[in-house]
Amino acid sequence: MALVVAQEVPTSSSMAVPHGPAGVGKARHRMRDQLRTGGVAETVIDDAVLILSELLSNACKHGRPLGNALAGDGDVRAAWRVDRSGRLTVEVTDGGGPTSPVPSTPSVTARGGRGLNIITTLAEDWGVRNDVCGEVTVWVVVHDDAYRTRGRDDFTSRVMAPSVPALPDLDFADAFEDLN
Repeated sequence: MALVVAQEVPTSSSMAVPHGPAGVGKARHRMRDQLRTGGVAETVIDDAVLILSELLSNACKHGRPLGNALAGDGDVRAAWRVDRSGRLTVEVTDGGGPTSPVPSTPSVTARGGRGLNIITTLAEDWGVRNDVCGEVTVWVVVHDDAYRTRGRDDFTSRVMAPSVPALPDLDFADAFEDLN
């Protein structure tokens, strides 16, 4: 007879992440490991990890580090928690910046600017909290039920190229027939 011992799984986590790309991977791995251990659905974990990456990238690109650190030094804070109904909230807090986080409409050739649009598509809800001391927190709620009702099909239909009607069969020589 085997003895099974239930692990106490944290329903929340908070970590300091270096202001810059160095800590993003570590934060993603920690989140994925903790959520898997907590029994969160893989589809929700995948979305949450992508969301965390986008939020941390935005905080490091557009926000200042927390505290009195000079830009480029210091940390931002990443946190996540699962409530009793299974809703996962992901938060990233930075020291504020010159602009407020809003989705943009980048050109087709733009190298960035799509992160908050991706988050809007994947999330049940999201928003921004401004603290009196200048800290800015972007929070995102992901839930398994929202995933099932909107699902990846919705996301796929938004990012897939539209179908192009088939052209009639043309013979290459027919295109030059009028030139003779």
